[in-house]
Amino acid sequence: MMNTVHVSHVGRVRSVNEDSAWVRQLDQGYILGIVADGMGGHLAGDTASRLAVETVSQDLSGLETELPLSTLSAALSDAILHANEVIFRQAAENEKFHNMGTTVVAVLMSDSAGVIGHIGDSRAYLISDHKVVQLTEDHTLVNELFKNGQISEEEVQVHPLKNVVTRALGTDEEVDVDLYSVQMKPGDVLMLCSDGLSNMVSSEQILTIVGQADLLLSERAERLLQLALLAGGDDNITVALFEMPEAVASGEEQGGNV
Repeated sequence: MMNTVHVSHVGRVRSVNEDSAWVRQLDQGYILGIVADGMGGHLAGDTASRLAVETVSQDLSGLETELPLSTLSAALSDAILHANEVIFRQAAENEKFHNMGTTVVAVLMSDSAGVIGHIGDSRAYLISDHKVVQLTEDHTLVNELFKNGQISEEEVQVHPLKNVVTRALGTDEEVDVDLYSVQMKPGDVLMLCSDGLSNMVSSEQILTIVGQADLLLSERAERLLQLALLAGGDDNITVALFEMPEAVASGEEQGGNV
């Protein structure tokens, strides 16, 4: 059975934790993990992220067993799109939730293979073979500028519009979900996190901490969180870790887009 853990912290600056996280082994044997980072201010942001987690987890709780990866991918995408409808409708019906939205990064694993669904700038990383690979691509203004060659990689880290998200869950009636396949082998760790972690902790630091296989997974998650707090804790911090035990049959290191 895969080892899992998730932790979340309000950080050192914010008064409300607008992040939501959910990690479970479903009755059918699948592992489902979700991290959502809400936006829209007090009440609105945490409502959006909570609705995302609740909708996706409820929609996927009734999956049949032993489904192929293509079916799991479609189910995850449908659940995220349903969450978009729920959040968008709630925002339209209640003025205090106007313009609320959330990022979402979710993984649905069946044994060593799985699919990741993603909208926004929360991220998924695979830590494998002493390397950290970012599996998702940020839907942010600075990432678009970087891809177009308008700013350098160094400028991305300090750009004043760094936190401007170009795609979010619940802010528009229709949204596209990015889907990625992932294949894990024994000793691999998959990490989902909000930008409160990824903006504060480097890939090198992630590798150093997550690679300490002699530590409990919960200790590694807590050390990542504490490192983000020590770096300033400017935002809510959430991290979820999924570790493939050494006894599980291996697959390939990682996949690409579904």
